[in-house]
Amino acid sequence: MTQPTDIRRPADWLHIALQLAATGVPVLPLRAGKLPFGNCRACAGSACGDRPNMLAAGPCQCPKPCHGWAAATTDTRVLTSPAWAAAWRQAAAVAYHPGGTGLTVVDLDNADAVAWARQALPSTRTVPTTRGEHWIYRGTMQSSNGVRPGVDIKSRMSYARWRGPGTGAMTALPDQVRALIVKEPSQTRPAPQAVSVPAGRGECRHRTPVYLERGIAMAEQRITEAREAIHTTVYRTFLAVLSAHGRCGCLTEAHIERLFAAAQAKGERPRHCTEAWTNARTTLGL
Repeated sequence: MTQPTDIRRPADWLHIALQLAATGVPVLPLRAGKLPFGNCRACAGSACGDRPNMLAAGPCQCPKPCHGWAAATTDTRVLTSPAWAAAWRQAAAVAYHPGGTGLTVVDLDNADAVAWARQALPSTRTVPTTRGEHWIYRGTMQSSNGVRPGVDIKSRMSYARWRGPGTGAMTALPDQVRALIVKEPSQTRPAPQAVSVPAGRGECRHRTPVYLERGIAMAEQRITEAREAIHTTVYRTFLAVLSAHGRCGCLTEAHIERLFAAAQAKGERPRHCTEAWTNARTTLGL
């Protein structure tokens, strides 16, 4: 199930990226730790407004490989540009944007997850990974991490590490995979009657889009700029966000996904993000 660690020169990664781009696959470099390169100063903390194809669509036209998966491109002029040169010199792998090429990757992170998929999902093209497999389906859907133990969905707003073309016939995205992101009703969000309305106001001040957006952006920046004690930083940031917005019902799944994405970009596993979020809620009695 395992495979040797790739040891390549920077030129090799760029060469692979150009080959993929020529076939219509949007690609980007990954740094050590197999993570996207961090945003430049102009893009840090979403100060640029984000790229047009992101959830918070904005005007950013930064020439550098900022914004993770959203920087993936098939434009060879961009891939070989001076703005990307430093990233390729430090690259440790190549990633691609599955949704950008009409695909969904079911990332099976361990042997148990692979065994589950073989029982529960239609067969399709598979690619061996270090600890498990990528199952690739034709079609796109919402990306979501931790949909079940050891299983992530990578599609419209995520990247997947390129590990080769894989083997087997690719099949259409089945309902069984789409159903993985459908969540059962829970008490994760406070009930509407629990919303506290400030005296003399008709609605919670946190529902003001600018106020809430500023808070989420600051939380993302705090996580992104952490240099050490990442676990602690993630937990304390989640705690601060929930302390400010956890009782008014204004947090949405999109806000939480942004926080989790920022944490995972720093190396946090989906399970650790979930645990930190749960612990923060417990601390605040939510």
